[in-house]
Amino acid sequence: MNKDILTVVDVVSNEKGVAKEIIFEAIEAALASATKKRNREDIEVRVSVDRTTGDYETFRRWEIVEDSPDPLEFPARQIRLSDARRQNPDIQIGGFVEEPMASVEFGRIAAQTAKQVIVQKVREAERNQVLEAYRNRVGEMVSGVVKRVERSGVILDLGSNAEALIARDQMIPREAVRPGDRLRAHLREVRAEIRGPQLFLSRTAPELLIELFKIEVPEINDGLIEIISGARDPGSRAKIAVRARDPRIDPIGACVGMRGSRVQAVSNELAGERVDIILWDENPAQFVINAMAPAEVVSIMVDEDAHSMDVAVAEEQLSQAIGRGGQNVKLASELTKWELNIMSVEQADQKNEVESQNLQAMFKEQLDVDDEVASILVQEGFSSIEEVAYVPENEMLKIEEFDQDLVKELRDRARDVMLTRAIVNEERLSDAEPAEDLLRMEGMDEALAYELAGRGVVTMEHLAEQAVDDLMEIEGMDAQRAGALIMTARRPWFEAADAALKGGADA
Repeated sequence: MNKDILTVVDVVSNEKGVAKEIIFEAIEAALASATKKRNREDIEVRVSVDRTTGDYETFRRWEIVEDSPDPLEFPARQIRLSDARRQNPDIQIGGFVEEPMASVEFGRIAAQTAKQVIVQKVREAERNQVLEAYRNRVGEMVSGVVKRVERSGVILDLGSNAEALIARDQMIPREAVRPGDRLRAHLREVRAEIRGPQLFLSRTAPELLIELFKIEVPEINDGLIEIISGARDPGSRAKIAVRARDPRIDPIGACVGMRGSRVQAVSNELAGERVDIILWDENPAQFVINAMAPAEVVSIMVDEDAHSMDVAVAEEQLSQAIGRGGQNVKLASELTKWELNIMSVEQADQKNEVESQNLQAMFKEQLDVDDEVASILVQEGFSSIEEVAYVPENEMLKIEEFDQDLVKELRDRARDVMLTRAIVNEERLSDAEPAEDLLRMEGMDEALAYELAGRGVVTMEHLAEQAVDDLMEIEGMDAQRAGALIMTARRPWFEAADAALKGGADA
């Protein structure tokens, strides 16, 4: 029957595209399983098949365990170390003692155990091949044929025994999909699963939109046009931001194509999703103005600290700027990566007036100036005491109403205000006292506890939230001690977690 083994290996390997060694290992496992079934005892068996001739040998094995006065747990497949060393003095715990035994015939199990084990091994090998083939392709667009539509989503056949799942929430809403349809999707995750699909796709990801444009617009692959970002309301509307690397090229026209052929091809692939093509601009405010199309922006106010912009439009365009269900502003915000606040011109004027009054009042109080000077500072764009203190003197001298003496006085007053703030904050910290648990903590001394309290770390809980780098700012502190202190402070966290786990186990 040795030729039968070689024939099975050749046939299965060729049909499934699986390495012969995997098939040999499957046959060995099947023969070992059949041998174990033939014996009434719970024995351990190893089968070795010659890869050239197909001949095979069968061995009974005993696992070597440490010497113990207690009875063996599995006497039919275990042996004590002292007994094993009578045969081989060099043998160690965890190894095996083997002796030949009668082999079963391959032909008698070919249709049963061998077939089951081979099929299982082949499936495992195929799944591993799929993993290796797609592991480095995450983020790419893939294409396949709809194999079946399930409640959980759509199963896509990618060919070469590879199947992928487009989950229901990753499908374009209301898109009609039938078995046999060809779909493109974004490969978002490759995951080793015991059963079911291992590849997970998305039809809603902005990356799919960008990849589709790369196919339809040759100038993108040639490097003449770049897609900066994309945003989608899947199945309804989308926006992409583009720029030309060659000033002679119109990036919007190239993406639209002759009579809209290119953008229409992308739209058709995405179930009729309407795509707005936006010109990217290095000026964030101008980029936002472009992204708000078709609404026309009247004015825009940028808040760098909050990374937001107040966008003012005419009253009659307010609904268009916001879009149905906030769609337009949402897509523009995702495209530009800025938080956008849409308002009418009247609302913007009212907000600016209130903010201007608040700033004027702050400058009057903090810098002890009159209404006129405070108003000029606000009109020139100053919004904080820090700006008055540190904006270059020559910049402030460009203000028509200011002379050198006034500029110097304003800067001096602003710096005095900042110095006063710093002293107050320092006094607040110096007055802080460490909590009792911090003072008594293992590894803590009184001087260090007061130093920590002065830095706002008053309790063990506060210390537990620190990182090693935070403590390294303290003079004389080393990384080893900082780490030990933090771990000691975190000990109650671990104890609480252990207690919770124990309580759950008891329940």
